[in-house]
Amino acid sequence: MLSKNPQLELASEFVQNTDRNIFLTGKAGTGKTTFLHQLKKTCPKRMVVVAPTGVAAINAGGSTIHSFFQLPFGPFVPGQSEKNNQNRKMNRDKINLIKSLDLLVIDEISMVRADTLDSIDEVLRRYRDRTKPFGGVQLLMIGDLHQLSPVVKDDEWALLKDFYSNIYFFNSNALKQTFPINIELKHIYRQSDDFFIGILNAVRENKIDAETLAKLNSRYIPNFNPHEDEGYITLSSHNYSANQINEVKLEKLKSKAYKFTADVNGDFPEFSYPNAFELTFKVGAQVMFVKNDVSREKLYFNGKIGTITKIKEETIFVKCPGDYQELVVNKTEWQNFKYELNTSTKEIEENIIGTFSQFPLKLAWAITIHKSQGLTFEKAIIDANAAFAHGQVYVALSRCKTFEGLVLHSPISFNSVKTDGTVANYTRNAEENAPDKNHLTQSKIVFQQNLLYDLFDFKTLKGALFLIKKHAEENHQTINDGFLDDINKIRELGDTKIYDVAEKFKRQIHAQLQNNVLPEENDDLQERIKKGCNYFSEQLETISQAYKELTFDADNKSVKKQIEEDLENLNKEIFIKQSALKLCSDGFKTLSYLKTKANAEIDFNNTKKAEANITPKQRVTVAPAGVKNGSLFQVIKKWRDELASDNGVPVYQILPQKVLTDLANKLPSNFEELESIKGIGKIKVKQYGNEILTMIADYCQSNDIKQAPLQSLLSADVSNKTDTKRVSLNLFKEGKTVAEIAIQRGFVASTIETHLTHYIESGEISIFDFMDKTKIDLITDYIAEHNPNAINQTKEALGNEISYGEIRAVMKHLQMQE
Repeated sequence: MLSKNPQLELASEFVQNTDRNIFLTGKAGTGKTTFLHQLKKTCPKRMVVVAPTGVAAINAGGSTIHSFFQLPFGPFVPGQSEKNNQNRKMNRDKINLIKSLDLLVIDEISMVRADTLDSIDEVLRRYRDRTKPFGGVQLLMIGDLHQLSPVVKDDEWALLKDFYSNIYFFNSNALKQTFPINIELKHIYRQSDDFFIGILNAVRENKIDAETLAKLNSRYIPNFNPHEDEGYITLSSHNYSANQINEVKLEKLKSKAYKFTADVNGDFPEFSYPNAFELTFKVGAQVMFVKNDVSREKLYFNGKIGTITKIKEETIFVKCPGDYQELVVNKTEWQNFKYELNTSTKEIEENIIGTFSQFPLKLAWAITIHKSQGLTFEKAIIDANAAFAHGQVYVALSRCKTFEGLVLHSPISFNSVKTDGTVANYTRNAEENAPDKNHLTQSKIVFQQNLLYDLFDFKTLKGALFLIKKHAEENHQTINDGFLDDINKIRELGDTKIYDVAEKFKRQIHAQLQNNVLPEENDDLQERIKKGCNYFSEQLETISQAYKELTFDADNKSVKKQIEEDLENLNKEIFIKQSALKLCSDGFKTLSYLKTKANAEIDFNNTKKAEANITPKQRVTVAPAGVKNGSLFQVIKKWRDELASDNGVPVYQILPQKVLTDLANKLPSNFEELESIKGIGKIKVKQYGNEILTMIADYCQSNDIKQAPLQSLLSADVSNKTDTKRVSLNLFKEGKTVAEIAIQRGFVASTIETHLTHYIESGEISIFDFMDKTKIDLITDYIAEHNPNAINQTKEALGNEISYGEIRAVMKHLQMQE
């Protein structure tokens, strides 16, 4: 039935095929709630449903506005973002969910304040697109302004009155920027009596006159006292009045009282309880169902009135007027949902985080008008002459299916029929500017055009590169050489191959968009899009490859973290844009484009998670550009970083980044050469010199690299044509140890060991003269058992206690024995 409703069909089209913000309204009983439930089943967009109160959220199958967006309770004062955000902590999963969101549905929008909507706007902008209202998320707002209105306390209004002329949602500063469309549902499903509908419309639109009021008051029946089995419920404007009626009626029953306590599991906050935690019933009590029967039989519905006939342990029997049989009622379950983004399916899922189990019944001789919103009654007594809020009388009257089923407890006065003039004006303007099919077509065209402009817009990529350049320039002294040059090369690629070309291309497609045809249906435009996507994909791939070849490191932790975040953001922008271009290289489709773009961000985040789970040994470390001996650079850097961590000091206080590069490039072989490197003074040579020279000597020996010693140190040897190895041998024969020779000659111990190894072959020296037998046996046993192909394998297996020089000496010794 609802599917044939032209306004509902129009609303569905606007929701699914445009990005327009929509206010879906209509009189009571026009199918707004049914539309929402159908939309949740059929809409291809990623959507979340929120509502202003806990009960409304549970009924709509969503979350409360404040819990989903983690808003503080209290007014949102525009322009005070820092203060408004100080207590808000959003976890990564919630942020990812918000970033993937296409559609935000707000149910019962009439109760939402303007400042609350602006607070939602602030959150969405922060995690999505700051330049667009609500971060670019589409809003579907459902409700009736002629029903219950928002509540604002005097002290809150004192803070807000300078920013808002009234507190209704449509006065939101963010919403005003979007020019939302208003669709009013016309067909009333709840009432079929034109006479009654006419009275309700007059009350709703503040057009009630003396004649209409007289017709309405004809339902005032003094001293009306229906029989219990007639099933009348009293709707009262005040809570205490409704409670008093129920308590008095229950007390009059002489039957036994039964108490039933709810079962609450998981996360289900008390303010969201859909029924009382503890219920007290007696046989003969008039009750109302507060939930629809979800079984196939659909035996009861929310608002159905009946009388308790029996109570047996955990089962209650209820007889409703017009039914032939008693209804057997047991506890039923309400579920509290939490929205989560499934990173595998890329869909937003409603996950159950808590349950509330209780009988779907409550005492129903009377309820408040406020709690009756959304319900339908066959028979009701309206006690609304003391109505204190706009729309209360209309809500109460419109709960009734028929005029004859309505009885007034007291006559309705003109003063009780309150309709806010602001609401009346807004509604009148909305009716005068109601959208039609042509408006829908234009909105579709604009939506698709904007998506195309977005597809060929590279401002975020350009901005990401600029930010990296800016931070690198500001901290150039602490980052590795060559990084800034590489970034500038990438920026130059973007300038010449992408940005300028993209602007020209957008002007070309703009010309083709002037024919007022849907881009999806424009064949010439589709061909142009395909060619453009292929071109930009190729250029972006070039930038992607250049990005992958970047090497970055920094001495300062905060600088390193900042630029690494900048680099990750650049990588994400490249990944998302590549995904969108690849999709549209086969043609542009609106919903596919939206889905692919949102999925790309999820896929990127999944890739980052996978990388985070890789163990350090699995990660490939690359030295910065310009470093000749990359693996040595990484060895020294690891030693430096661990030393800094052990001493609780910044890494640059041990050795700055540029010193590491010079060490790996210049390969100093003695203390004088080490001291000649800028950034290493006498103190650091004394502190770390032996360790650094050992690491360099080991690297050179394992890679057969000859270190060229300073001429000044060896001038005597060179002039006399003395072999440096012979000098070490002579000193050893004089009784000096390897360590003493190393100190005297300015070398590290492993270099002296290499010198002496040379003379094992000639028989001038025995390995046992300068090496401990325990070490010789350890190395010999490993070589005999594993027959290693390279010295590196033996070194890695035996660890730092054994040097490369010692391994070479044993290998030479074994060779001589053979």
